[in-house]
Amino acid sequence: MTKQPRELALLAESGRLLASVFGLLDRTSLAGLSTLQVNEMVEQFIVRDLQARPASKGQYGYGFVLNSSVNNVVCHGVPSQSNVLRDGDIVNFDITLEKSGYIADSSKTYLVGRVNPAAKRLVQTAYEAMWMGIRTVRPGARLGDIGWAIERHAKRNGYSVVREYCGHGIGREMHEEPQVLHFGKPGTGLALREGMVFTIEPMLNRGRRSVRTEADGWTVVTRDGSLSAQFEHTVAVTASGVSVLTLRPDEPGPGPN
Repeated sequence: MTKQPRELALLAESGRLLASVFGLLDRTSLAGLSTLQVNEMVEQFIVRDLQARPASKGQYGYGFVLNSSVNNVVCHGVPSQSNVLRDGDIVNFDITLEKSGYIADSSKTYLVGRVNPAAKRLVQTAYEAMWMGIRTVRPGARLGDIGWAIERHAKRNGYSVVREYCGHGIGREMHEEPQVLHFGKPGTGLALREGMVFTIEPMLNRGRRSVRTEADGWTVVTRDGSLSAQFEHTVAVTASGVSVLTLRPDEPGPGPN
């Protein structure tokens, strides 16, 4: 479950490359693009420019390099030519990248054009909730500490946390142990150890936390039609705290533990 220094270095390189994919998206005007066009742009960048592999393509039979979850889609949204991003949408892009045998996983929710204040607040709170969880990570902390910090922040702001999907260990495989829940009780669950690598990826809903999967077998939506937002980073437990392997250049990092 823990990674050796050489493995951590390779994971960090995959994370650095994946962060640059989000840099590309940050520079892209999304309004008017279909989610399939975004998928094709990201695939070309990963394969041609980064000389890496989009790890999601082919995983569990999935045919695309990213998930594109728009508005009330919680996760696993499937790219489509007919799904055109429009002014006022929010969209989460969840992307994985493998380089030299090691996989990094990250996601970010984007505001498309002029987004109403209520949607902006949800997106901002989801981002903050992820960081609340990340800042609890250190040797000796418990998995329950992560979930508790995330759910407390969400509830304080009037949002619910989806419970059906969680973070996960990651390395040579996309999904490894442990499972990282986004709710919990402090002081409970597995104790964190230096060298553990996993994702933290909370999904917050404006309405109830209940979700359902659509007929395509992939797309997960809120049952009440409310907006949902998500952020994700791959993190490593260090001797002194946490390293965010997929940290983007515009992010300050977790700060002191």
